[in-house]
Amino acid sequence: MTTTAAAPTTPVTRARNGARVSWSVVLLTSLAVVGYAVGSYADVELPIRAGHQGLAATYAERPIAIQAAFYLHIGMAALALLVGPFQFFTVLRERFPAVHRWSGRLYVLGVGVGSVAAFVMSFFNSAAFDGFFGFGGLAVLWAWTTWRGYRAIRERDVPNHRAWMIRSFAITYAAVTLRAWLGVLIALQLATAHGTVDGTRVFDNAYAPLPFLAWLPNLVVAEFLIRRRGLPSYRLTPSEV
Repeated sequence: MTTTAAAPTTPVTRARNGARVSWSVVLLTSLAVVGYAVGSYADVELPIRAGHQGLAATYAERPIAIQAAFYLHIGMAALALLVGPFQFFTVLRERFPAVHRWSGRLYVLGVGVGSVAAFVMSFFNSAAFDGFFGFGGLAVLWAWTTWRGYRAIRERDVPNHRAWMIRSFAITYAAVTLRAWLGVLIALQLATAHGTVDGTRVFDNAYAPLPFLAWLPNLVVAEFLIRRRGLPSYRLTPSEV
């Protein structure tokens, strides 16, 4: 009886396996948040009205235009989060380039509309100035990184396209990391609490740093991945200072 020796695990194989696992985690968590958003805010009867149960209290009493921005942001951000992970799927990109291009256009559409709506919403957020600068900055960078990625591929600059789209999706993924950080910060407070817990205060304390915490670490990780893959890393040039 002969046995076949298992192929040795090389650093390249380990790196590929790690990339597959990481992509799977990103995909599954993105789909989970998309499902949560659709389930929480969908209302086929009358989606925009004051007091709607799916509408956050911060926006429920706002004018119709602000509520519309809220729903546009939710819908378009969900589209970008749904499509985004597949843009990094090598098999799709190499074997079905037309699908990659058209899904990329959907991603750009989702970010383009979603970022404008998000910027409008930042003026009415519940975290005051922290929310305005944090979420407003997120909206601006979300649009800018996506535009740079789109412009790069229009110029046939694939390395810069890949680098900028990694940054763009890192910001898109803030929809996931915001909820993850919120859960962690709430859990930390509950684990260290003594006596009666004020749920509202616990939530407010956990939410306070999220306008920045939801996306700044994502960009740090994105830049690490960009440099690790040998793609053009971001450096300020004299014309950009």
